[in-house]
Amino acid sequence: MRIVVGITGSSGAVFAREFLRRCEAEKYLVVSKWGKALLKDELGITERDLLNDVKKQFSDDDLTAPIASGSNKIDACVILPCSTSTIGKISSGIGDTLITRAAQVCLKERYRLVLCIRETPLSTVTLEQCARLSRDGVIIMPISPPMYFVPRTVDEYVTAFVDKVLAVLGLKETRGWRAEDL
Repeated sequence: MRIVVGITGSSGAVFAREFLRRCEAEKYLVVSKWGKALLKDELGITERDLLNDVKKQFSDDDLTAPIASGSNKIDACVILPCSTSTIGKISSGIGDTLITRAAQVCLKERYRLVLCIRETPLSTVTLEQCARLSRDGVIIMPISPPMYFVPRTVDEYVTAFVDKVLAVLGLKETRGWRAEDL
């Protein structure tokens, strides 16, 4: 499976790093300008520190990258975390960066697109944009880890959410609520 992974400037860098570590697919990384600031501010790292977990990295301003074209098959695009500005651009059909262009390719080619929004509260505008994208087949995943297994550490919260994303992509089965009662 080929997955484009975009990191934008919404809080939640720890989720992106954990997703890159745990996802065993062929991953292509794109980090926005604000995503780079996020990695530095929240984790004290640069995008270079993530390169061991990806096949290749592309610059967000490189609209000639192969992932900017639907003629190069990918299976999914995960934007984690996804800022509300990025959601606004995608829902409006604006593909002015490689991250938003890769999302546009997913929409037009009907590839899986997962937007992991980490923002609260959400404005009515953002909710409407998310609803529009959801109707178009986009999976909107607010970064909200499952609580039913009573996580005890931040790492358990992060892992639980990343497992949900991997499950949505068909790469992992997750334990369901009261699954032992089935």
